[in-house]
Amino acid sequence: MDITIHASFLPHDDADAALGFYRDILGFEVRKDVGFGGMRWITVGPAGQPGTSIVLTPPAADPGITDEERRTVVEMMAKGTYAGILLATADLDGTFARLAASDAEVVQEPTDQPYGIRDCAVRDPAGNMVRIQELP
Repeated sequence: MDITIHASFLPHDDADAALGFYRDILGFEVRKDVGFGGMRWITVGPAGQPGTSIVLTPPAADPGITDEERRTVVEMMAKGTYAGILLATADLDGTFARLAASDAEVVQEPTDQPYGIRDCAVRDPAGNMVRIQELP
């Protein structure tokens, strides 16, 4: 069986702020930017990795959820407890310097973890946790 990770989904509540973070700070390519019914889905991904993407979606755009569930999602996003993603880089210090120089909320500076990795953490403009590991 040959299965790869093609896309992960993260909610956003401000498309322009999400673009500013993922495109302008992290340097991801914009692959698609689609609007429908007053909502906007943006697909971004790392340069040179066309098969791996993050789809930035309107929060709780699924028509199958209730208004109460939608409110819960928005509340969890505001607290930073709804979604997250783990990225990796060969230059953790340089990546963190770019993030710290922006208006990204720093959660953890680069740290050697007791379980053998070095990483940092920030929140994107929607409150999603973005952890970045240093590649060995």
